[in-house]
Amino acid sequence: MTTDRGSKRVWLASIAGFAVIGALGGATLTGNATAQQAPESILPPGFDDPTPTPTPAPRPTAAPTSAPPSVGTTPASPGASPSVSVPGPASGDAPEIPSISQDQLSRVPSLEELENLSTDELDDLLGLTPKFDIPLAARRTLSQVGVIAPQEGGMPTESLANQPASLVRAALAGTKGPLVSRWGHILVRRALASRLKAPEGMEAIEFATLRARVLNEMGEFAAARALVQDIDTGNWDGDLTSEALRSYIATSDLVGACPGVRGQPSKASEDTQWLMLEAICQAYGGETARANANLDNALTEDVAPEVDLILALRYAGAAGRGRRAAEIDWEPVETLTPWRFALANAVGEEMPEGLVEDALAGDNGRYYANAAANSPMVPVVRRVQFTDRAAEQGVLSSRAMVDLFSSVYTQSSATGDAAQRADLLRQAYIGGNQAARLGAMRALWGEGDGYDYAGAVMTAYAAARIAPSSSISDQADRLIASMLTAGLDRDAATWSNVVTEGTSAWAQLALARADAGRAGAEAIEAFADNDYSEGSRKSKFLIAGLAGLGRIGSQDLQNFSNDFDVDFNRTSKWTRMISRAADVNNPALVSLLAGLGMQGSDWSQMTPLHLYHVVRALDRSGLNAEARMIAAEAVARG
Repeated sequence: MTTDRGSKRVWLASIAGFAVIGALGGATLTGNATAQQAPESILPPGFDDPTPTPTPAPRPTAAPTSAPPSVGTTPASPGASPSVSVPGPASGDAPEIPSISQDQLSRVPSLEELENLSTDELDDLLGLTPKFDIPLAARRTLSQVGVIAPQEGGMPTESLANQPASLVRAALAGTKGPLVSRWGHILVRRALASRLKAPEGMEAIEFATLRARVLNEMGEFAAARALVQDIDTGNWDGDLTSEALRSYIATSDLVGACPGVRGQPSKASEDTQWLMLEAICQAYGGETARANANLDNALTEDVAPEVDLILALRYAGAAGRGRRAAEIDWEPVETLTPWRFALANAVGEEMPEGLVEDALAGDNGRYYANAAANSPMVPVVRRVQFTDRAAEQGVLSSRAMVDLFSSVYTQSSATGDAAQRADLLRQAYIGGNQAARLGAMRALWGEGDGYDYAGAVMTAYAAARIAPSSSISDQADRLIASMLTAGLDRDAATWSNVVTEGTSAWAQLALARADAGRAGAEAIEAFADNDYSEGSRKSKFLIAGLAGLGRIGSQDLQNFSNDFDVDFNRTSKWTRMISRAADVNNPALVSLLAGLGMQGSDWSQMTPLHLYHVVRALDRSGLNAEARMIAAEAVARG
């Protein structure tokens, strides 16, 4: 239908105006014969408007011999019914009838077009769709938006309220990808999901949109969805709706998106994905027949790839009695898309292994790994195929990994690599002796260049159960790295008397221990002599971390800076901003700026200068634990 919907609404309102005018005209024509002269109150005495204060009555005089006739009446003759004269309205009081041109009338929808409109479209056309679908008293304020309160570990609510909107906007808009640090990812996620007031000069909706976008870019789709759900859909604008839909699709929660979809103007003519979403929402809103008809028409008109439409039909068909047994032909499908991936997971459709492998190996592989890792509808044996990337990045915790592989172990049908890793993880925790547990952990970690950091995340709590011993000191660096993935710094510190100065294990403890003092120059030199990382990257990260935590002497720092050609005094706009945020003790702003400076897919993209400023600013703004974990992680993974 090509008729402009906004014009239809205007002229339908005009037609309604004609009807009202006609009704009023009928009342005027019949009023002289049947209408009462004035409305009568139905309220009991005392509930009417207050009575005006009476004026004093004149002194009584002699009663008149006859009453004068009332104005507008004539004396009634005997036996005749009295007649009442009602004054007609003045000529200027008549309402003016609007004029409508023939062209305007032609744009009024026909009866057939009205019959083909859905309930939502008709309500929208007549202006009956409310902006809010919840009572006024139940609507949520926009003064604070987020899901983690300060008492729950979130950032202080007022953290960004008095900060320049341009600075916060630049920090959020500039964060466009993953972070190299797992602990940096965890920190930024907490800051973005905190219950915060918008900066001065920035609308709350824009602030929420920017935060949701960064969460989506980081692969934190569940956190982004929770953030947008903290805002009533009546307040959503187009940009926030787009970010909300990204999170809903990534979590395969298409029905959850319906309040936002149905509350926004239809754009199906521009966006075929929106058309399919609208049909799905119609089906789950009780309009199954209309939803199926719309999707069938779209399939006939070839408005979208067939696989997308059939998946939508399957999903919509699960509502009510509208089940559709639609077969999906994957043969002509060359690539996966977020839409196909979400719907296939939601309806339990098995995707070809080749398509999945290509998607994971492609440029958007991180998206699919993070989306599937947190999707409970994906079979757990298949789900662990995606977990390694999510664990390395920080999307999945150590406990979450243990839970997933424990579920795999209980699946009698589990085979292959997933079943083998589940069995190894079980042995790492409950093996008969320490040697057996350590052997299982080493198998999960891999050796040399095959080191699996996701395996280290899985075994964090198992590593904490290994008693420190000089006989296994050669495994101390891996054990300590594993413990620190879950923040078990106290357990890691128990190895302090076992490790040798200058080793990787010593370097991690020199950064991770809360009570560590200054590192000696000889120990740092010993570490550098045994550092075979590319460009001595680990040694540079060790010096940067120690400098940021204030655990190296100024002269030693100068000497090592010269040896490794690293100028920690060099400044940029970013270094000045994060230093200034630390000066005013603002952990939320420091966290956002730290995320801006830690972008990248690998630690090779991190510079010692950036690491130094991140660690230093976090330590100065009250985030010492996060500063220590990031510094130790840099040495372990650098």
